[in-house]
Amino acid sequence: MDIGFIGLGSMGRSIAENILKAGHGVRVWNRSRERAQPLEALGAKLVDTPADAFSGDAAFSMLADDAAVREVFATGLLDHAPRDFVHVNMATVSVAFAEAFAREHEARGIHYVAAPVMGRPDVAAAGKLTIIAAGASAAIDRVQPVLDAIGQKTWRIGATPQHANVVKLAANFALASAVETLGEASALLAGHGVAMTDFLDVITNSVFPGPVYSGYGKLIAEDRYEPAQFKARLGLKDVRLALAAAEACSTPLPIGSVVRDSLLDAIAHGDGEKDFAVLGKVAARRAGR
Repeated sequence: MDIGFIGLGSMGRSIAENILKAGHGVRVWNRSRERAQPLEALGAKLVDTPADAFSGDAAFSMLADDAAVREVFATGLLDHAPRDFVHVNMATVSVAFAEAFAREHEARGIHYVAAPVMGRPDVAAAGKLTIIAAGASAAIDRVQPVLDAIGQKTWRIGATPQHANVVKLAANFALASAVETLGEASALLAGHGVAMTDFLDVITNSVFPGPVYSGYGKLIAEDRYEPAQFKARLGLKDVRLALAAAEACSTPLPIGSVVRDSLLDAIAHGDGEKDFAVLGKVAARRAGR
């Protein structure tokens, strides 16, 4: 397929690389061109404008947030795209923005697929992302070969694009809550002289197996928050989006408010660029440790 790709951050670059490795033609655009240059050696075509990437069979975008998507698409990309074109937005954006964005695509005859992903940059590099996709089934079918190149499975959540974003935000909220409680549990254990590693050995081999408890728990146990695979400030963005989505449907998320404040605490102490697991450091500080 002839694919355009917009946005080459830590996730986007690995995703674009795997699309190339699968044999698809890829035109790439990024605000800072130097981030795109390593892909040129793999066969990507570097283009000068987002419009140059927003053509072909389909375009994928992986931008940081609502504001970044608005800024890039304010250049009139949707107005000049061919009808029946497919745009796959992989960014974690607000539910309200996703809904409005879908309407803008529909008004112009462009197929819109929301396909946020779950997985850290190392998972993206391995092509093992979990993809949450929503949109017209025929549009997803058209880009499924590309999705297969970047993820271990595509979970289809129906025809309403913003539903994929609701699922992603709910998942991120659950993950954030787990990391918060891991941090608090670590502080409790330290208060009684119990090693966090012993605790993790018990729970990850019994009631809490899986990458969240083993991965983030290990970072907390080792007090190791750099280099960041997922930065605390980005975690705060996602928790705020979950809280906004909850408020829109009058759904209390009391734990979400706690996690938001813990992340604000981390940022206030200069740890916003550290890994999300820095919530362990926040819990220890609150406990006087």
